[in-house]
Amino acid sequence: MAEQKIFAGPRIRRIRTARGLTQTAMAEGLGISPSYLNLIERNQRPLTVQLILKLASVYKVDPEELQGEARGSITALREMFADPLLAGELPGDQELIEVAEAAPNAAAAMIKLFRAYREQAERLSDLSELLAREGRATALLGARLPFDEVREIFERHPNHFPALEEEAEAFTALLDSGDDLFGALKAWLKREYGIVVKVLPVATMPNWRRRYDRHSQRLFISERLSPFDQLREVAMEACLMRMQVAVAGEIQGLKLSSDEARRIARFELGRYAAHALMMPYQAFQAAAVRARYDIDVLKSRFGVSFEQAANRLTMLQRSGAPGVPFFMLEVDNAGHRFRKAGAQGFPQNRFGGGCPKLPVHAAFTQPGQIFVEAVEMPDGAEFLCVARTLEGPQGAFSERPRRTAILIGCDIGFKDEIVYGAALPGRPAGSGAKSGAVLSTPVGPTCRLCERSGCLSRAEPPVTRPLGLDEMVTGLSAFDFQ
Repeated sequence: MAEQKIFAGPRIRRIRTARGLTQTAMAEGLGISPSYLNLIERNQRPLTVQLILKLASVYKVDPEELQGEARGSITALREMFADPLLAGELPGDQELIEVAEAAPNAAAAMIKLFRAYREQAERLSDLSELLAREGRATALLGARLPFDEVREIFERHPNHFPALEEEAEAFTALLDSGDDLFGALKAWLKREYGIVVKVLPVATMPNWRRRYDRHSQRLFISERLSPFDQLREVAMEACLMRMQVAVAGEIQGLKLSSDEARRIARFELGRYAAHALMMPYQAFQAAAVRARYDIDVLKSRFGVSFEQAANRLTMLQRSGAPGVPFFMLEVDNAGHRFRKAGAQGFPQNRFGGGCPKLPVHAAFTQPGQIFVEAVEMPDGAEFLCVARTLEGPQGAFSERPRRTAILIGCDIGFKDEIVYGAALPGRPAGSGAKSGAVLSTPVGPTCRLCERSGCLSRAEPPVTRPLGLDEMVTGLSAFDFQ
């Protein structure tokens, strides 16, 4: 393998000018000609090993500085130009290298400015949320990718689409699948569209869950997926074909701003329709009430996964036959929250979902176990929360499996209708609590908007309070505030 050449002209020039040397003087100290040094400074000649050693000896330059000074800046610049506000101006990697190499101070200033901009945008978002909680409308909108737009609309929208539910019930009656929905869908796709469903090995589909080949009329499904997820992928494809008009009508009602956002929304509505097909509304709602919303019972009865059954519980809001208004969120083990939904919209203003004390984070300590906990918000609102880890697509032995955790919750007032309510501990006698009160964990919407003092889990200071900078007092939290 050829050795990577090191071009460090701008850095050599900065070393020379910082010492007040001319090219002739520096060339003499390095034992090379001024013309050769000039070529090095203009990145027309690479540094040799002998020259690097000479620079280290004569000018006390760290060789690592010559080889990797700009790497961090290039990464930060790439992150900066990935922002939606600058995505249309994204230069190539070579241009980023040239900026970082030729003008490192200017690059550092741009990075600092961008980080300040992003911090202010996050603060404005937090303040907007705080004002919304107080009933004051705001218009503090920043640049958003199509995915962000779709996600925010679906989080606010009740997770119930009556037109898709009706279409799913009609499709269920047509299929008459009995206990083999997967086989019935494969037969329907073959009969109506000539599409053959094939499950392919990981080596053949290393990067895809599902792929439809229009030319050969074949729908490929990855064997990475569990049988439940394989069924959902086939159901999604079938629903998007049969329910085109209904899906298009729902997308139009969402009033999205771009074709890309509408494409993403179509995918989300396809998944909704697949769940409605796999767990028909009337049968699922009746079974949920009888089982007191026991997710394990429901997943076994309908042949679905824990995640699919939990997700379906957030959709039960049909007029005349509603279920408990559940909401859900899903996070990964790094704390990224990337799925939120609710029967009446995700309760962002009342619940938040960003507190590190929520049981969804504790679930990673005992994979596969169900955590049941009552939580209390600063305003006194209480919620019943159920959390459990989920195992993602499985690959080869050498691959680390994807693991996330799901939280499904509802207002504490529904605890007697739900099997998990019996697992909540009561408040101790003599605590002043009324009879039947449960012991709740104090949480907040998110650290930025929470004013609970002395919280050991606090990750950020609140935007609503000034920091406490008393050198004589240190609180329990990593961020003291007044």
